[in-house]
Amino acid sequence: MVKLTIDNRPIEVEAGTTILKAARQNGIDIPTLCYFELAGMNFENKPGGCRVCVVEVEGRRNLAPACVTECMEGMVVHTHNARVINARKTVVELILSDHPNDCLQCAKSGDCELQALATKLGIREIPFKGEQSTYRKDTTKSVYRDMDKCVMCRRCETMCNQIQSVGALSAINRGFPAVVSPAFESDLGTTSCVNCGQCVQVCPVGALTLVDNVSDVMKALADPTKTVVVQTAPAVRVALGEEFGLEPGTIVTGKMAAALRRIGFDYVFDTDWSADLTIMEEGTELLHRVAKVLNGEKVAMPQFTSCCPAWIMFMEKNFPDLLDNLSTAKSPQQMFGPVAKNFFAKKIGVKREDMVVVSVMPCLAKKSEVARDEFKVNGDPDVNFSISTRELAHLIKQFNIDLSQLPEEDFDSPLGESTGAAVIFGATGGVMEAALRTAYEVHTKKTLPRIDFEEVRGLDGVKTATVDFDGLPVKVAVCHTLSNARAMMEEVRNGNPRGFHFIEVMACPGGCIGGAGQPYHHGNSDIIRKRMEATYREDAGKPIRKSHENPDIIAIYKEYYGEPCGHLSHEQLHTHYIDRSTKVEIEG
Repeated sequence: MVKLTIDNRPIEVEAGTTILKAARQNGIDIPTLCYFELAGMNFENKPGGCRVCVVEVEGRRNLAPACVTECMEGMVVHTHNARVINARKTVVELILSDHPNDCLQCAKSGDCELQALATKLGIREIPFKGEQSTYRKDTTKSVYRDMDKCVMCRRCETMCNQIQSVGALSAINRGFPAVVSPAFESDLGTTSCVNCGQCVQVCPVGALTLVDNVSDVMKALADPTKTVVVQTAPAVRVALGEEFGLEPGTIVTGKMAAALRRIGFDYVFDTDWSADLTIMEEGTELLHRVAKVLNGEKVAMPQFTSCCPAWIMFMEKNFPDLLDNLSTAKSPQQMFGPVAKNFFAKKIGVKREDMVVVSVMPCLAKKSEVARDEFKVNGDPDVNFSISTRELAHLIKQFNIDLSQLPEEDFDSPLGESTGAAVIFGATGGVMEAALRTAYEVHTKKTLPRIDFEEVRGLDGVKTATVDFDGLPVKVAVCHTLSNARAMMEEVRNGNPRGFHFIEVMACPGGCIGGAGQPYHHGNSDIIRKRMEATYREDAGKPIRKSHENPDIIAIYKEYYGEPCGHLSHEQLHTHYIDRSTKVEIEG
């Protein structure tokens, strides 16, 4: 242990602790810009580049960056004396001198950490005048890049390279033209980018933002010739409340449904319903594969989940030799689309092309997913537009709706009834647990001895378990973040030595609850943890907790699809994948 003094307060911390962490552990705030961490998930970005966190260490000639300076025995630190505050203010003024002043139009306004710093430091004018760096704008279906606003914090670079192992972004050029960009300043859509959007989630300013589809939804709502249907993902209901001042993990399912009706959607449905449908298809596919293995037939194993579009793109670009291992089941978002436009539209007498399906997702990759050609019929997308949790919050506010004062309302039928298994889809391990609940009972014809599979829960980067299917040991693994997924895929590519049968992958930290379209968590991993806890609370409170027991799922197979993995369900609810390892694509 190391003893030191910070702001006249005696402090004791473990050796190797930085001044920044020591201060935060003891309730002392030191502002930062380039530093970012998600404690408990082994994610820390500390380049020591912005110098906003400088502090004075007695006996040291220069001010020290707190994020990279380790505590030493007897050290005396001042975090907010006149010398430090003046230096900190000058640093921020210099950053602002090369930053656009368009806060009124900026998508990050109100969530911008640079804006908050300027306010806290009382900066009202910029004393440094001169040339501002300019770069061309760039966009994919999911991410918009305006590098004029880049402050070179390099958080996105750390996220893209270390946490996601995608490698689409890096610092290029030197001096004034330096910026974080794809190599040779290429378009992001032509690179290894998988549209996970985590660069947007960690960007402290408006350099990286989502592609906003609210105006598209507004136009559809205003068109009297269109029937507009909305579906909401499991992770949205445990995070939306944060945008309205509620505690992280507050469940707003009923109020969200009420808000969507007041906005003007004709039907308000639940992606949880199609999550249950996904389990029926994906779980049945898994059992078919296992049966073939037991019969000595050759089949691609282990089976990988297919719910996360960023993960799918990652596989297509990095592991095309393992595409046969991916479940062919569409994601819940994309299963809902054909059900709505083929089954439900016919029920209510609406032509497919006159129905607009909108999804509310925690994920930015969903925006790219809806645009994939394989999810269209004669050019008509199964899902027309995907908006994020943040975009829904903005939409609710535009309609002057007070979320907290709304009554609790149910989703519409028949695509609104869901189970606890569907709710936990939003957390890492949730898809696996939901699949195990159904696959066990379908395979064994017995009731589960316990419904909670706690061994696949939690925020560990990789979780493994062996589940006894009445004498058949089924080996499973769960990964979140793409760097963990890459390590697992290399293991599978090298012969799957641990003999896994089923692997779940989610691209974002914590799963969908930590998605790039969720309210900004600003590095507070407790927020992600509280969202996770909320999903399990909602699951525990559901009267039905297994997908195969959902009465509306049973009904649609009886009335329309016949059986899981049958001819019609394969046609509408399953898909194929593309080797994108050498294909140059242009998005935008």
